[in-house]
Amino acid sequence: MIPWLFPGSAFPSPDTALAEPNGLLAAGGDLSPQRLLAAYRLGIFPWFSEGEPILWWSPDPRMVLFPDELRISRSLRKALKRQDYEIRMDGAFEEVMRACAAPRKGQTGTWIHDTMIAAYGTLHAMGIAHSVEVWMGGELVGGLYGVVQGSVFFGESMFSRTANASKIALVHLVRHLEHRHVRMIDCQMATPHLASLGGREIPRKAFGQKLEELVHYPGRVEKWCLDHEPAE
Repeated sequence: MIPWLFPGSAFPSPDTALAEPNGLLAAGGDLSPQRLLAAYRLGIFPWFSEGEPILWWSPDPRMVLFPDELRISRSLRKALKRQDYEIRMDGAFEEVMRACAAPRKGQTGTWIHDTMIAAYGTLHAMGIAHSVEVWMGGELVGGLYGVVQGSVFFGESMFSRTANASKIALVHLVRHLEHRHVRMIDCQMATPHLASLGGREIPRKAFGQKLEELVHYPGRVEKWCLDHEPAE
């Protein structure tokens, strides 16, 4: 059994999350900015299908990417040098979310539904949620979005409509975060895609300790613009 969150309820400790399904911690509550930001500060995130109760997760282990551990393959480096693309930030946040929600091979549904899009759109309007976009020929071909708290970027999802587009977005995200002294990217769950770029799993306890150190750093709450050198 997992606890049900009522208005004003605090989150249970992430250490109490279930082992199966990995990380399921609580249900209920709401997606208000206050609730979402409280969740992120504890290493908790919402993930549920439309029509289900809100489900809150804190998996163990946790995949993270430290900016100085970014791994750029030879083929990705060539793609970055071609520069036949344009990088924009915070220019099409909802469009990025809806592209991330599009059906993918082997999936029958999405957790990025209208309720989530509205909730994160509010965070975006507050200068807390951000998108990185890859454009080619005037079309959005790749990107990602997430939430910043202190010195941590909590990555939510990414998409790619052409080869390497999501990887290009991530490289530019890392360069941008380095410029802003953000020291850790939360990738939530392990994937081969993220591992190929330098992401690695750490125990939930270690992740929580890093959060305690980093989420209270002062940060700028504002719309992002491209303020770093081109990625190479």
